[in-house]
Amino acid sequence: MLEINFKIFPVLETERLVLRQADLNDVNEMYAMRSDAEVMKYIPRPLSTDVSEAVEYIKSIDERMEEKECINWAIMLKGDTKMIGNIGFYRMALENYRAEAGYMLLPEYQGKGYITEALNRLIDFGFKDMGLHSIEAVIDPDNIGSMKVLEKCGFVKEGHFKENEFYDGKFLDTVVYSRLEK
Repeated sequence: MLEINFKIFPVLETERLVLRQADLNDVNEMYAMRSDAEVMKYIPRPLSTDVSEAVEYIKSIDERMEEKECINWAIMLKGDTKMIGNIGFYRMALENYRAEAGYMLLPEYQGKGYITEALNRLIDFGFKDMGLHSIEAVIDPDNIGSMKVLEKCGFVKEGHFKENEFYDGKFLDTVVYSRLEK
């Protein structure tokens, strides 16, 4: 099984971004994303209706990191402290050297290549620093923007699963993309 240690949280950088641990100072931005119907359009989770839900979400990420179930970063523009999005490995199967990547971005920062840049850095960290063998992303088949990002980052479509998730009274399809460490 893959052994990881996040006692010292890894801060990652790209040309334009800093990826750091999300904390309670990010609660307003986290709430803005998780309460925005457009941001959450392809994520089968209920919209946040109160800032306290964002506080609980950040706390749950910290707890899950302690249990080595996930690791999550706040995305910031270099030279700024405001979180503009988040990215991370939301599910880690360390026994299989595999993790699932996920991300979201505030609407005003979308379409500028930030997620592609952050995801490429996350992939590099996952393979080189964590020792992962494969990274997957599970997305809604209608999320064309995310498909394009994943393909730009070298992911390959592995499968389209019909009605394999039940959410909000209906069955939903998912598409799995993955990338192997080469």
